[in-house]
Amino acid sequence: MKIAILDDYHDTLRGLDCFKKLDGHEVTVWTDHVQDDDALAERLKDAEALVLIRERTRIQAPLLARLPKLKLISQRSVYPHVDVAACTRRGVLLCSNLHSDTPSYAAAELTWALVLAAMRQIPQQVQAMKAGRWQVGVGDSLRGKTLGIFGYGRIGAVVAGYGRAFGMEVLVWARETSLERARADGWRTAESKAAFFEACDVLSLHMRLVEATRGIVTAEDLARMKPSALLVNTSRAGLIEPGALVAALKAGRPGRAAADVYEEEPVRDPRHPLLTLENALCTPHIGYVTRDEYELQFADIFDQITAYAAGAPINMINPEAWAG
Repeated sequence: MKIAILDDYHDTLRGLDCFKKLDGHEVTVWTDHVQDDDALAERLKDAEALVLIRERTRIQAPLLARLPKLKLISQRSVYPHVDVAACTRRGVLLCSNLHSDTPSYAAAELTWALVLAAMRQIPQQVQAMKAGRWQVGVGDSLRGKTLGIFGYGRIGAVVAGYGRAFGMEVLVWARETSLERARADGWRTAESKAAFFEACDVLSLHMRLVEATRGIVTAEDLARMKPSALLVNTSRAGLIEPGALVAALKAGRPGRAAADVYEEEPVRDPRHPLLTLENALCTPHIGYVTRDEYELQFADIFDQITAYAAGAPINMINPEAWAG
């Protein structure tokens, strides 16, 4: 098959052990990011299978209409960026392992790295020392403070465990079914959303972005946070009401934030509002970007391609598109 891979920023995939699964196929790897339909249509005009790296590129109906040879899209995890109905109409099968029993430990680890870096002012201390200055501020410890987990899913549960290991008091807020699961796991849950935001010293978001969760964190919620509190978002930028986080940081509640996700990615403008704030720590959506995580994810993605080529597709999202 002719396979196209988009958005492999650092040309990493060809160096993975699992890339050997594509031996015998004709593979083209694109290392830059393009969202323009004209450019994508030209790049993908001969592709029979398309590999997506998470949600970096949107695949919608107008583009699909210009890809007559495309038969398979293979990816991993959720797929809000793919127009599934349009895929089905055009006979394009979407295969995506939703790994319901496996959290992204890489994303959980990055979350905790951001917590430590922000609370201990690690980036500022490093930059100051490189500039010849010694100790430019006083950080905060985690032990005894309250860690809020907003959304108790696979990653949230892992981060809660990290909090316990650091001696923090863990508090959970989520939809009722998730709250029941958190209680069953031994975690304390908040009495209300308002009480949750008021109590947390560190508050970490761990929800999928769907219509029901878009803008679920409001300006009013943020205004309830302590001036000393830290908000961490390694999930999706759209969980926070547009513009609310920047305004809240300028107002001093919460006192600081750490973000790995943004409304529009990639972010290349150093004038992005969050990047201009001293109390915001920003990383370029690297939560899942580790070699170990890539081996895990792309083994699944490439297995989906080889299964399709063998006539027995797996992890079908729209099986009605499979002609057999």
